Amino acid sequence: MKNQVTGGLAAMVLAVAASAALAQGAPAAAPAAKDPGAAARKQNLDQEIRMLRRDIRADKAKVIGTAMQLDADQSTKFWPIYKEYESQLAKLNDLREANIREYAKNYANMSDNKADELVNAAIAYHKKRIDLVANTYDKVRSALGSPIAARFVQAESELLNIIDLQIQSSLPLIWGSGDSSAK
Repeated sequence: MKNQVTGGLAAMVLAVAASAALAQGAPAAAPAAKDPGAAARKQNLDQEIRMLRRDIRADKAKVIGTAMQLDADQSTKFWPIYKEYESQLAKLNDLREANIREYAKNYANMSDNKADELVNAAIAYHKKRIDLVANTYDKVRSALGSPIAARFVQAESELLNIIDLQIQSSLPLIWGSGDSSAK
């Protein structure tokens, strides 16, 4: 089973890498006033990112299904909880994507205030995601018991860690003067 999960994770990582690279590259396009094709490229990029995120969610659900190894009765209880979780996670990931886009847009001219804003938004995202996983654990535990709920948290945490690593490794580190008087 571990090989099946690992194979699914590898495919998902490739998709995430492409998504992160696209998100990072978005702000590099020239403003619409200077480049009439910029708006069309941005629209195409936005559509591509939406499709990649949809595909990642589908691949992730397959990996979770393999890891969970539920019988028919357990599946009937688990999947509605998981679908609700994924819906809420997608909304959180909209915030994360917006923060990454803002980071890319401001990368070349990062101010102290903008760096603080971006880091605080990233921390808030992670706190909300942890709360979401914890709430979903409680729901799965109530429906199926602690061992199955723990298996969900283990599998989901591994996937989220892989996605986080892939996204973070695709983003360049902030460089700047470090001069706090620039506030």
